[in-house]
Amino acid sequence: MLDGVMLLWFVLTAAALLFVAVDIRTTPESPVLKWGFVLLTAYTGVVGAFLYVLGCREPLPGLHERYVAARWRQTLGSTMHCVAGDGVGIIAGAVLSSVFGLAGLAEVILEYVLGFAFGWTIFQALFMRDMAGGSYLRALRSTFVSELLSMNLLMAGMVPTVMTLKAHIPAAADPTTPSFWFVMSMGLLVGFIVAYPMNWWLVANHLKHGMMTVRPAAAGAHAAHGAHAAHGAHAGMDAAPTMIMGGKAPWPPVPVMTLLSFLALAAGVAIAFLLRSG
Repeated sequence: MLDGVMLLWFVLTAAALLFVAVDIRTTPESPVLKWGFVLLTAYTGVVGAFLYVLGCREPLPGLHERYVAARWRQTLGSTMHCVAGDGVGIIAGAVLSSVFGLAGLAEVILEYVLGFAFGWTIFQALFMRDMAGGSYLRALRSTFVSELLSMNLLMAGMVPTVMTLKAHIPAAADPTTPSFWFVMSMGLLVGFIVAYPMNWWLVANHLKHGMMTVRPAAAGAHAAHGAHAAHGAHAGMDAAPTMIMGGKAPWPPVPVMTLLSFLALAAGVAIAFLLRSG
């Protein structure tokens, strides 16, 4: 039965990935978020495609700016960006753990380090450096906290899911088997769900960007103005990561949320080991 479920999952994922990869080319979204949705769909199959249609795909010409302005869609873009970037490093860590025979806490640490490193230095700072005035170092500084908090919650959901499934599906430890990729997909999907509330707080406090609208110059003066305004608002979020509009500090404070994120991560790892031993 499991083989049948995985076969259906991969067939639907291939169809969903093809749809998103083709359709998103005409969506007036930033290139990095377009790649993010493609990666998210590769990880989460039809769920990723559904989130793309519901949260980013322009319903009618000229409506993208207003469509993605909703807070939940902004948070969707923020969470997707995190999972897409971190997921590359996490999967790389899982593959390397299999190659070098790492398991348990050692595997978790490797996946965390590689996931955070790739998500922070590449998907956040490098790809979004224009929002920090073109400075890569400034982008690294401005995205560190937001990436850390989001990554902690992603791993808090992913680690117990993956470790529990691996305990019941022995073949899932081998990257050459479909079981491995199915389990990693389930882990990233749960991690996405768990990380969403933290990304809501980050977006609400202007510590992280969400969706954007990027149109060609020939798209029309009104649409171009909307795109410029949207880009400016998001640029402001990343350029001043410790403040929100009106000069108010984030609430709860960043140190409190950082502590809570590490407690959530510790709880996720502890649950993973308890479920595995049980």
